[in-house]
Amino acid sequence: MDFQLQSTAPGTNARAGLITTDHGTIETPIFMPVGTLGSVKAVHQHELADDVKAQIILGNTYHLYLRPGIDILEKAGGLHRFIGWERPILTDSGGFQVFSLADNRKLTEEGAWFRSHIDGSKHLFTPENVVDIERSIGADIMMALDECPPGTADYDYARKSLRLTQRWLERGWKHYKETVGRYGYSQAYFPIVQGVVYPDLRRDAAKHVADLGADGNAIGGLAVGEPTEQMYEMIEVVNEILPADKPRYLMGVGTPANILEAIDRGVDMMDCVMPTRNGRNGMLFTAHGIMNMRNRKWADDFSPIQEDGPSYVDRAYSKAYLRHLFIADEILAMQIASIHNISFYLWLVGEARRHIIAGDFKSWKTEMVERVTRRL
Repeated sequence: MDFQLQSTAPGTNARAGLITTDHGTIETPIFMPVGTLGSVKAVHQHELADDVKAQIILGNTYHLYLRPGIDILEKAGGLHRFIGWERPILTDSGGFQVFSLADNRKLTEEGAWFRSHIDGSKHLFTPENVVDIERSIGADIMMALDECPPGTADYDYARKSLRLTQRWLERGWKHYKETVGRYGYSQAYFPIVQGVVYPDLRRDAAKHVADLGADGNAIGGLAVGEPTEQMYEMIEVVNEILPADKPRYLMGVGTPANILEAIDRGVDMMDCVMPTRNGRNGMLFTAHGIMNMRNRKWADDFSPIQEDGPSYVDRAYSKAYLRHLFIADEILAMQIASIHNISFYLWLVGEARRHIIAGDFKSWKTEMVERVTRRL
């Protein structure tokens, strides 16, 4: 994997770059739609590629390991072939899912024991076998196994958790360097910076990660309960240390305003379930503000969802029709809203990139943050 830094925005840490993988090139900053089980919910692959124009999607190691299972994915020739997706894929390590199973998991020096949410069967993720699982899935970018503590964790817990994550990282990195991909193309491995909201722990973690010299680095453990301003502070602390010549991936964030603020602070890659999850529940993000499509005010509004929107669904369907579909519990409502929201997120980071290169990102971002947080 290669990263080329192309431009930086005056007065900010915002950057524009290119990530080159064996499955294609990614223009940064980039938002990555989440395809947990090899499917971005309610969006067909041809819509992702042709209409939404997603450059990279995510798969989830925990979920894919349990279902359909690694044997099936290996027989299929990897996740790309299994789902019919020819562009890059990133897989997380399953650490966040294990974290979310607090009542059904146990962390040890060896790894993370957990029980399947499907059938209750017992499993172990270690730093080494997670590398093997991600090799079998065939992701272009693989994440290291980590523990993701809650954003409200006290200092002692955060420190112990970070030390465990760092020991796991050393083992995972060694195993990654000793193994090769299964399908004839290269796979990058990103370590993850943890440390909750404690600057000294975040700095320690960022230095440890930077010293490995991996192809890229991730910032984890944010947007998990801590105040937004602390999240922004931790991004700044970490990005002072993470190397500027490698892509920086902020995991699981967030709202359109969060994304713009993260880009301002030097983040290159982001993902979140929010555009699809909120879209399935009737919330649309637009360049003019946020719309709840179940509201009565849209019942006789026959104007397009967003006349100047980036997706074909924005112009093809009216607000009144989309509201009708949601009130009637029609599946098409979720599809239209999901396509719109992902298209908007990708438009937003694309516009950020354009303004970074043009040199006016700072003033544009200030205006956009105010616009995208309005309630319409």
